[in-house]
Amino acid sequence: MFVLDRYEGLEARLLPDLTPEERERYVELNAEALQRHLPADLVFANHVLLGGPVAAASGARYAVKAHGSELEYSMRGNAELSAWGREALARAEAVFVGSAHIRRVVEEVVGHVDRVHEVPPGVDVDEWRPQVRKQALAALLEEARRDPPNPGNANERLPDEGNADRLAAFLETEEPTVVYFGKLLRNKGVHLLLEALQRLEAKAVIVGFGDYRAELEAAAPPRTLFTGALEHRHLVHLLALADAAVVPSIFPEAFGMVAAEAASAGCPPLVARHSGLEEIAEGLEAEYPPEQRDLTSFQTGDANDLRAKLERLLSLSPQERARLAEAARNAALSRWSWRSVARRLLSPFH
Repeated sequence: MFVLDRYEGLEARLLPDLTPEERERYVELNAEALQRHLPADLVFANHVLLGGPVAAASGARYAVKAHGSELEYSMRGNAELSAWGREALARAEAVFVGSAHIRRVVEEVVGHVDRVHEVPPGVDVDEWRPQVRKQALAALLEEARRDPPNPGNANERLPDEGNADRLAAFLETEEPTVVYFGKLLRNKGVHLLLEALQRLEAKAVIVGFGDYRAELEAAAPPRTLFTGALEHRHLVHLLALADAAVVPSIFPEAFGMVAAEAASAGCPPLVARHSGLEEIAEGLEAEYPPEQRDLTSFQTGDANDLRAKLERLLSLSPQERARLAEAARNAALSRWSWRSVARRLLSPFH
């Protein structure tokens, strides 16, 4: 793993903490499992490490998708792992990165690599789509009622107990609503959003789990609802009830999938302007009306700028909000849909 997490019945370990023998054993076992499914035209390996070495050991023709997680958390500053990754990428037919930012990180961590192609992650635009508010609320509450029991919210990977009633009460009025969904970690910058909301006439739904939750709840303004972890089946409806989705990360992001999903759902994203998130902002700006293009992003780490942008965004007229929602959706359709991404993934092999 690149970031330690908790899994039932499994003791997770960081990649740099594995011995060379353990790494070799991992590659050997996974390559053997992969070979049982060959032959194939191409093996698509996820992550430089350990996906690249596994694909190489299979003996098949392969491509590798590089992510910020292994590069930043495991390989950067580790000469041995960087060399191993460089060897795997040198033998690949193609290397895919989700953004120009990750292309630069690959160069910094691994060194120059040929045959690198920038292809963003894809969004299921049929699942993440705009909805009528009344129908979206009914669907969200129906999904929440289907949630498994979670007494005392003991399982952080499940939705909080009683979410259906809490969401119904919280969303019954149509006040301006902001959504954050993602991990509750310091690096994700949720504390900046809560600071920005302190003097805004808006309420917020904070979705996710993580070690930072208790501290965030203590700092949250009164009209803030924490839901715990939610699944796509909840989020596709929740976004239809929000006026903005904020991605306030203060750590480099490979892309910004949550922003692309929000855009596809017609919920205008407001992102910190850095790394892969900046490319999301640029995609939105290409579709937004000129006078509102600055509402795609805010200065990284600047709660005051975030507050000012949110205040403008939430004060737009219903007609202006509808125009932004349509523009955000158009950006997702043209740039981040599965169809457009699939064409770009296949193009190097034609």
